[in-house]
Amino acid sequence: MAARAAAPVSQKAAAEALSADREKKRKERLTELKVAIHRRLLEDLNLSALEAASEQQLKTEIASVASEALDEMSVALNKDDRLALNQELYDEVMGLGPLEPLLKDDTINDILVNGPKRIFVERAGKLELSDVTFRDERHLLRIIDKIVSAVGRRVDESNPYCDARLGDGSRFNCMIPPIAVDGSLVSIRKFKKDKLRIDDLVRFGAFTDEMAAYLQAAVSCRLNVIVSGGTGSGKTTTLNALSSFIDNHERVLTIEDTAELQLQQIHVGRMESRPANVEGKGAVTQRDCLRNALRMRPDRIIVGETRGEEVIDMLQAMNTGHDGSMTTIHANNPRDAISRLENMVALAGIEMPLKAMRSQIASAVNLIVQASRLQDGTRRMTSITEITGMEGDVISMQEVFRFERLGVEPNGRIIGRFNATGIRSSYSDRFRQWGFDLPASIYEPIV
Repeated sequence: MAARAAAPVSQKAAAEALSADREKKRKERLTELKVAIHRRLLEDLNLSALEAASEQQLKTEIASVASEALDEMSVALNKDDRLALNQELYDEVMGLGPLEPLLKDDTINDILVNGPKRIFVERAGKLELSDVTFRDERHLLRIIDKIVSAVGRRVDESNPYCDARLGDGSRFNCMIPPIAVDGSLVSIRKFKKDKLRIDDLVRFGAFTDEMAAYLQAAVSCRLNVIVSGGTGSGKTTTLNALSSFIDNHERVLTIEDTAELQLQQIHVGRMESRPANVEGKGAVTQRDCLRNALRMRPDRIIVGETRGEEVIDMLQAMNTGHDGSMTTIHANNPRDAISRLENMVALAGIEMPLKAMRSQIASAVNLIVQASRLQDGTRRMTSITEITGMEGDVISMQEVFRFERLGVEPNGRIIGRFNATGIRSSYSDRFRQWGFDLPASIYEPIV
C-alpha cells in the first residue's frame, strides 16, 4: 500500500523537476538570443534619433529589428516568448535591464542585488530571492554605470561606491569590486508613486487617529520635530506625511544628500548636496546648503537626515526663528536620539560644556517621533516623546503615546496596541492658542 501511494508522489516530483529543467533551458535560450540581438540593436538603432520617439514607436522599431535577426538566425519562437524577448530588449536599450520588471512591481519596496546572480526583493517587510538575474558581472556594471551617469556621478575602482537616485525618485546605492568581494552590491529603496498622507498611515496601522490629531496640532503649531528610527523603519515616509500639516502659505526649504522627500506644499525649495569631483574639489555638503538656506528667508527648514556636522546649524536654525523645522536621525529610541545629537555636535569639533550643549538641544527640539520596524516587517510609530527642558545636567522628556507589545501570533505577527501614557501634553496651552483644543480624552490610557 505504501509503495503504491509513493509512486504517484515520485512521478509528480519527476514531472515538476522536468518542467523546471525545461523552464531553465528556455530562459537560458532567451538570454543567449537577447545578448546576440542586443548587439545588433546597438549597431542598427540610432539611439539619439529615438530619444524623441514615443515608447510605442521604440517598441515597434525594436520588435522589427529583433524579428529580422530571428529570421536570419532561423530561430522560431512562440508568441509569448517573442513578446517577452521584445520587452527585455526594450528594457536593456531604454531602461535598466533585468531591474525594470522589479521597479514596475508596486508590491516591492526594496531591491537588493548581491552580485549578478542573486537579487533579493522585499515584499510586506519580508525578504525573498527573486528569479531575476544579470547575465554576468559586466552586465551588472553596465546597468550601474547607466544609473549613476544619468545623475552626473561616477563609480569606478578609484571611487567604488555611490549614492544616486532614479528617475522616479527611488534611492540607489552601489558598491563595486574590489570592495564588493562577490560581485557588485546594489540597493534600491523604492518610493510609492502616490504620496502617503497621515490618513493612509492610520489606515495601515502605523498609528491611531488620536496620535494623528496630536501630530497635526504639533506640526501646525510649529514645534521642532525629529523623526527617529532605524534603517528602513519609515522615517522618510513619516516625515513626508507630517509635512502635509504645513500651511501652504509657508516657505519650506529641504536639504538632503539624495533628494527623496516628497513634500505636498506649493512653495518648496529643494537642495541636494554634491560629492567632490575627480580632482577632489567641488563638494557641496549638507552644512553648506543649510548655511545658505538660512539666507533664503525660509519659514521652515527640513533636513532629510542629520548625520554629521550640519547638526550645529540645524540646532541654531531651530533656536533662531525657524520654528517648525524637521529632520530625521538614526536612533533606536528617543533617549538615544538625544545622545546621537550630542555625539554629532562633539564630532563636529565644537568645544562646548556638556550642560550648555544639552541646554541648546533641549531648547531647539520639542518633539521626538520614534518610528520602528518590528520583526514581523510591520512599521509602527512606537513613541511620541516631548522634550520638556532641563533637570540639572539631564534633558527631561515625557512620553505622550507609545506602542505596547502584547505578544506574538503563531505566524510570527506582533500583537500590540497604541496607548496614551496618561501624561497631558506640556504644549496644550500653545495648541489652544493656535486653535487646536485637543480633548483631554486623547491622553487617557486604555486600561
